Amino acid sequence: MKTLKYTITAALILSLAIIVLAFQGLGTDDEPFKVNESAEYKVVQKWEMPGYLKEISGIAWLPDGTMACVQDEEGEIFIYDLKSEKIVQNIHFADNGDYEGIAVNKGTAYVMRSDGKIFEVERFRESGNSKTLTYQTEFSSKNNMETLAMSSDGNYLITAPKDRDRVDEFKGMYKINLDSRKIDAQPMVKINMEDDAFVDYLEKKVYKTFSPSDAAVNPVTGEFYILEGIDPKLVILKKDGTIKKVIELDDNEFKQPEGITFSKDGKLYISNESSKKTKANILQVELSTD
Repeated sequence: MKTLKYTITAALILSLAIIVLAFQGLGTDDEPFKVNESAEYKVVQKWEMPGYLKEISGIAWLPDGTMACVQDEEGEIFIYDLKSEKIVQNIHFADNGDYEGIAVNKGTAYVMRSDGKIFEVERFRESGNSKTLTYQTEFSSKNNMETLAMSSDGNYLITAPKDRDRVDEFKGMYKINLDSRKIDAQPMVKINMEDDAFVDYLEKKVYKTFSPSDAAVNPVTGEFYILEGIDPKLVILKKDGTIKKVIELDDNEFKQPEGITFSKDGKLYISNESSKKTKANILQVELSTD
């Protein structure tokens, strides 16, 4: 009799549990749908970097299918071959320092140091024949400069402050003329920190709302792709500077995204510094169409 009683009780408990779970499942229909990041992008391929590139901070696509990389401790450019998955060349250009961004135009590489100084490395692929020139932009370490990109026509560099600009309400993207090596006084576009697109990210100190770590120009569309590593996200600007889209990046895949570049045909690559559990890497990322 006791056995029968226990059996009936267990069956009732199991039935109640099933009913509760069913109602819980029905309840989720009323909750707002949250878009998963994977609906906006997917990681197509991943390349893990060797240990001495653990703090990879900038990347630039090269015509031969390799990648020029810098890290924020050493004055060296590392050439990484995506096919062989190896470093195939090291180019020393300066003493150790906080190097962040890199851009390339023909045979010249440009490296941004966080204090706003640019290192122009002529003939950087020619071993023993390269030459480094330096010039200071109007920015300094208080601006924390990390971004450096080449315009789609190769006529000028583009940079933006990570921290404060001249006013806290916007971050400007500034042209640097390759011939005069002078930066324009006024930004080519302004990223409004109080734009509706940033409503979910607005900080009490408004300049901290969006902190660019690197940028690149899409060679197919001409749009600006601006990366943030602190709170991983990708901001896409139209040619006129208006925000087209803000894409949140999953920090399980994008531990600390610091570098961004495009291949000539428009393939997108993002580099990540290493973490305690993951190696530094370069990811090929495919965005969903609008």
